[in-house]
Amino acid sequence: MSTGTESSAAAAGLRGVVAAQSSIGDVNGEQGILIYQGYDIHDLAENSTFEEVIFLLWNGRLPSARELADLEKDIRANYALPDEVLELMQRFPKDADPMDALRTAVSTLDFFDKNGHGTDRETATQVAVKITGQIGTIAAAWDRIRNGKEIIAPDTTLSIAENFLYMLRGERPDAEEARMFDVALILHADHELNASTFTTRVVAGTLAGMYGAVTAGIAALAGPLHGGANTNVMKMLIEIDDPAKIDAWVDNALETKRKIMGIGHAVYKTEDPRATWLRRYSKRMAEKTGVTKWYEMSQRIEQLMLEKKGMHPNVDFYSASTYYLMGIALDMYTPIFAVSRISGWTGHILEQYANNKLIRPRAEYIGARDLKYVPISER
Repeated sequence: MSTGTESSAAAAGLRGVVAAQSSIGDVNGEQGILIYQGYDIHDLAENSTFEEVIFLLWNGRLPSARELADLEKDIRANYALPDEVLELMQRFPKDADPMDALRTAVSTLDFFDKNGHGTDRETATQVAVKITGQIGTIAAAWDRIRNGKEIIAPDTTLSIAENFLYMLRGERPDAEEARMFDVALILHADHELNASTFTTRVVAGTLAGMYGAVTAGIAALAGPLHGGANTNVMKMLIEIDDPAKIDAWVDNALETKRKIMGIGHAVYKTEDPRATWLRRYSKRMAEKTGVTKWYEMSQRIEQLMLEKKGMHPNVDFYSASTYYLMGIALDMYTPIFAVSRISGWTGHILEQYANNKLIRPRAEYIGARDLKYVPISER
């Protein structure tokens, strides 16, 4: 029989505790397998588009050509933001963190959607379409606003990946770069009950509206123990700066017990399958731009950490240099995560609404008992 202390240790951070049933995604950390609705992530990354994956996460199956075209049309029709939201964003402090700006702007969208609190399948799906279309516009618009640049209106002829890069940078990406970014969105779309996804389900479980649940998910993702690792990977690479310094830097980091960002994962005990693709894209962006040192440095760190600690890179490790060579600001990496993960968040919210029960776990009480009130004059 286990003691209370043992049960607390086993459930710390709810590790290994099943908190919901879901058909959306599954992670096999021992074998390094990630699936969405039964489809292996490698199969989807090789063959699908982000919009197809959105349909899959929401509906449990891949779309027909007509269904995909309809979804693409509906999402693109919702790229544009209400003028009032853009005007509000113009008044945000220019040094506001992009995740704080994203959280606040997404919350305000609720004011301009009269059906925003609907929890029936049809209404909630319409809300999911709107948020999915608008979240990328918010992220890209904020990066331009804070840098004193003119906001670029979304282009409804472009996919989510193409349109985001266009609004962010002011020029359309070439087909190869657009495809790499599209796959990056696929890879980040869902990851079972991670902290932000679980947060969205807890909020949705109260039958709060989808905007509120997504806002809570963004707040959870903004925490440094959840989002932001790829930003810190790139900061680490910039700090080292020289491939010749890698070995000494890693030795020193291990000796001083400094965390090496982007290496290891709370779930995966082998290679994160998403890192397989992003390693390839980091290399391709290095070749494409002629700037090879970030990829070379990343490769050497990966090799050393595998040799010395038996640890593999996670999804953040190679996405850092991939995004950096796309000209994306470091603090925009987590908003990009949200632009992708909105598909998984909304999928989980729809699933929660469909078979809802208030999520209300217990806490193991470890405080004092049988204390007696002492009058204030005697304390």
